[in-house]
Amino acid sequence: MEVKVINISGKETGAKVQLPDAIFAVEPNDHAIYLDVKQYLANQRQGTHKSKQRNEIAGSTKKLYKQKGTGGARAGSIKSPLFNGGGRVFGPQPRDYSFKLNKKLKSLARKSALTYKAKDNNILVLEPFTFDSIKTKSYAKIVADLKLTDSKSLLVLPAANNNVYLSSRNLKKAKVVTAAELNTYDVLNAGTLLLTTETVKTLEEAFAK
Repeated sequence: MEVKVINISGKETGAKVQLPDAIFAVEPNDHAIYLDVKQYLANQRQGTHKSKQRNEIAGSTKKLYKQKGTGGARAGSIKSPLFNGGGRVFGPQPRDYSFKLNKKLKSLARKSALTYKAKDNNILVLEPFTFDSIKTKSYAKIVADLKLTDSKSLLVLPAANNNVYLSSRNLKKAKVVTAAELNTYDVLNAGTLLLTTETVKTLEEAFAK
């Protein structure tokens, strides 16, 4: 798939770049995408939720009242789950929600997500660029020039660029990652995928391994 290269002002440069069919034109596998996104979201969960059982509640263990003759139900402890402030039955406990997926499946999921973006013409290829300093205004201008202010965008850089990353961090709908950090969830979550010509080469080398 051939795509025109534009500059950060949104103007065509006259150059074109070939998006590899092995990455951007595969047969999409929706189930692989589902599993990869499910794993990504599961890994975001801290799993630190906890409620106290009756043996962890602070309170008297004295029997509340005599067993018989009150006309009420039997009760042995104020910490019973039946009472307000008592322990919780089968409450949540700390746990790890992460699970394993094979590398080939995760690779297929990313390729499938990239293929969907290419099919919908939601990929823009930019000339390589950088910033001399950290300025949110600089990245906001790029987003505005590309007419992406009102939609989510994901810029994928070939390698870490601290000035570009920190300049984008305060923009709610803009995200910057490196090619090594690219994941299925971020690709699908973004309305438009921004690549540089160098990123395309980096992705081709990474998926070839």
